[in-house]
Amino acid sequence: MSLADLPPLRQALETHGLLARKSFGQHFLLDLNITRKIVRLAQPLDGVVIEVGPGPGGLTRALLEADCTVVAVEKDPRFLPLLDELGQASDGRLTVIQADALAVDETAIAAGRPGHIVSNLPYNVGTPLLIKWLTGPFTPASMTLMFQKEVADRIAAPAGDDDYGRLSVLAQALCQTQVVMDLPARAFTPPPKVASAVVKLTPLPTRPDRALTTALERVTAAAFGQRRKMLRSSLKSLGGEALCESAGLDPSARAETIGVNGFLALATALTS
Repeated sequence: MSLADLPPLRQALETHGLLARKSFGQHFLLDLNITRKIVRLAQPLDGVVIEVGPGPGGLTRALLEADCTVVAVEKDPRFLPLLDELGQASDGRLTVIQADALAVDETAIAAGRPGHIVSNLPYNVGTPLLIKWLTGPFTPASMTLMFQKEVADRIAAPAGDDDYGRLSVLAQALCQTQVVMDLPARAFTPPPKVASAVVKLTPLPTRPDRALTTALERVTAAAFGQRRKMLRSSLKSLGGEALCESAGLDPSARAETIGVNGFLALATALTS
């Protein structure tokens, strides 16, 4: 059986008696026109593609149709038979790992190949997973990720925007970020209560090193943890006014007005 011979996703779900589980944050994307567009937006996809939370395999099928080599990380064992059918139809280009994506070692999965992450992320772990991929030991070659729209807006928000915050700074300090696609709730089964959006993140050629990234995490956590306070107060535990002056910033400014370069200057001052 080839990929073209597989039944429609909705029929496959009915055959296996599968429903989405709210506890896993599951909302299925079954329209192959949409999943194929996501794969086009994610290109180029050399090396290996890591997909988290494939569920019934809508995005997985589109990735395999595009001749990608895919490693799918699925926590819910109910979907393993369905994914196994996809694997059999794709000449061994799909490997499925039953695991919690927060605990897997992506470096081992990539095994020296460029590793791209393309996922319709479960809503309940989307942000922790992004933080892991931004700041952890594994640096993806690219990430094309679907989030709740409010999370996507936070990732791409500029300084001064209502959505600008810690996630914005971390993402933009390490990657080029762009919201590439919006999706209404009705595109999913079952429909969530919110709209969704796809964000593409490509690592910057010159990225902060590990020590500076760790310092950036500390600075942004403190600054946005008390975002209504002036920096001299919110950063008091890290040096307050002296730290701001070392970074060339106004101690009376508030976190939401400071651009990414300003936070990098604060992180640099913290490590010096």
